[in-house]
Amino acid sequence: MSVPEDVELDFVPLGETGLQTSELQFGTWRFGKETEEGNVEIDQKRAHELLDTYEEAGGRFIDTADVYGGGESERWIGDWLSERDRERYTIASKIYWQIRTGDPNSRGTNRKNVRDRIDALLDRLGTDYVDVLYIHRWDDDTPTREMMKTLNGLVEDGKVHYLGASTLRPNAWKVAKANEIAHTMGWEPFTVTQPRYNLVDREVEGDYLEMTRSYGMAVCPWSPLGQGFLTGKYTRDEGLTGESRAVESSHFESTYLTEENFDVHDELDAVADEVGATPAQTALAWLMHRDGVTAPIVGARTTKQLSENLAAASIGLSAEQVARLTEAKGGPYSSL
Repeated sequence: MSVPEDVELDFVPLGETGLQTSELQFGTWRFGKETEEGNVEIDQKRAHELLDTYEEAGGRFIDTADVYGGGESERWIGDWLSERDRERYTIASKIYWQIRTGDPNSRGTNRKNVRDRIDALLDRLGTDYVDVLYIHRWDDDTPTREMMKTLNGLVEDGKVHYLGASTLRPNAWKVAKANEIAHTMGWEPFTVTQPRYNLVDREVEGDYLEMTRSYGMAVCPWSPLGQGFLTGKYTRDEGLTGESRAVESSHFESTYLTEENFDVHDELDAVADEVGATPAQTALAWLMHRDGVTAPIVGARTTKQLSENLAAASIGLSAEQVARLTEAKGGPYSSL
């Protein structure tokens, strides 16, 4: 399926890096991912179709990680890029998770692991550098100074252009500490962040976003649709049923399928009806309207889903509609 003719992604500043990024970035975490039944969610053929769809909409920022699909995500992106001008695309990858059973040094941000992983991921991507390298999670076993010194070395070697921090829960003080060390030593600081953020996951509001604004950092949220909850495919009455119960977990059910979150979804549905959009498009549009957010990361299993998500870029929300969606969740930081 092609992208609707009226969808053309704009470029926005990637924080204070000097780079421009697509206003919606494309996440490839499902590329090569195996289900419990041993099936691959997205194979190479479909991965390339999704990349084509994103490119057709003007998208140029591709996000991956060295553990996605056991490295297949990077390989498939590399194959796709080999037929294009590499310089026209911004590529981000991540390192952290253990990759060799029985080898504790193949996990985290210790110097041995980082230097080994960067060469391997560049080889899979078929490129000499990545534009952004994220630490996928925070490594409390490696001193912050050692981590920043190692990462700065990758920048000096030309293998990485900018550094980013991707976290499950906001660790504002840890990122700030790392940046203060980097500034003191004249090293490259973190300039891009990748927190979880959506209409019902609001933990970054407050100290974390204040920290990113203080440092002029880009904020590129992952899980902008709450692991699918904000697409409208779940209901109060049915919850997880059939195929969804096999795919999702009890943790998802207890985390997302709550009365409070369904109340938020009711307001989301109302605003979506007002603007003639789907709940998913409206949830993405809300996030794109949030102060401090640079560019959400979207993904999809099919080109149809991706086209729908990308169309969110053309949806306008009034200040009143943004406020209603913001206040639907409530909480101490809902006014930010």
